[in-house]
Amino acid sequence: MHRVAISSTGLFVPPEVITNEELVLAFNHYAELQNTRHAVEIAAGSRAAVPLSSIEFIEKASGIKQRYVMEKSGILDPLRMYPRLHPRADNELSLMAEIAVAAARDALGRADKTAQDVDGVICAAANMQRAYPAMAVEIQAALGIRGYGFDMNVACSSATFAIEMATNAVRCGSARAILVVNPELTSAHQCWTDRDCHFIFGDVCTAILIERLDLAPASSFEIIGTRLLTSFSNNIRNNAGFMSRSEDRDPQDRDQQFYQEGRKVFKEVCPMAAEHISAHLAGHGIEPAGVRRYWLHQANLGMNQLIARKLLGRDPAPLEAPVILDEFANTASAGSIIAFHRHHADVKAGEVGVICSFGAGYSIGSAVLRRL
Repeated sequence: MHRVAISSTGLFVPPEVITNEELVLAFNHYAELQNTRHAVEIAAGSRAAVPLSSIEFIEKASGIKQRYVMEKSGILDPLRMYPRLHPRADNELSLMAEIAVAAARDALGRADKTAQDVDGVICAAANMQRAYPAMAVEIQAALGIRGYGFDMNVACSSATFAIEMATNAVRCGSARAILVVNPELTSAHQCWTDRDCHFIFGDVCTAILIERLDLAPASSFEIIGTRLLTSFSNNIRNNAGFMSRSEDRDPQDRDQQFYQEGRKVFKEVCPMAAEHISAHLAGHGIEPAGVRRYWLHQANLGMNQLIARKLLGRDPAPLEAPVILDEFANTASAGSIIAFHRHHADVKAGEVGVICSFGAGYSIGSAVLRRL
């Protein structure tokens, strides 16, 4: 059995930014158009008016100040309210593969590795651009990696679940190194017309190079252990799927996009995540206070603060549980990886950190790391 390390991470940042100011302006224009159109029903009480949004509401509810997206003109068009993404021919690189390749090349370059050093690709994301062929196989081919590739989806925990899959493959010797890529095109499944969640998501792609410790750069992070947990809940859901056409569903139906019971999620997931991390650390003889850094899922500032407070018994210092969602918003499975990517350079040799994600399922995944 081999010891395993995270050698590097990579990041692709989309070309366009939507500020809260821009988002609120477009959403409120949409709301006013809808309320005018349905004024009679609203007055009769048979239809609820669309409430207006505000910058203050968004930042208080989430801590989010902006988000990156692949295309913003469609999102900010009050007559459309979703991105304008154009189909590509079958012989062209797909959009999801394109951003995954960019993040993967970034990760390989940071570790001074090439495609010849890698034996497999796992494409782990909350949504896949198509059913098949697997996105991972297209990404593998574009990078020139021999071996295998496969897709997996565990919603916002996709990246941490894939870290365990990759770690196990390397540990048992079936691969020298695995690239995990997390292309999150969340703007396409976001409901931009729902005030309660219209501000939540942003697009991004992260990549994680996981390889044998003896092949990894000297400053890598050894993966001490991984742990996964799922518990079924309907509180975060998206019902869009291959059967939707046969069910004569309208792709604009509310349940064909992301929706959640946000208050229930907050109340139920926070204690689950804190207990999960604490138990995982205890299994390795580590106290929560002995962890240098917690790279947590970036869904909501209040959730992260509460989870860290439960673990530490006090409010965390800013860099104990760094936040990137003010810049990126919720990027599904990529959030905790962005936090790691941006905030690991100052972790010293021998110090411990935890990557943890939590989301629909419910699903929780964690990886305990030690700096070499």
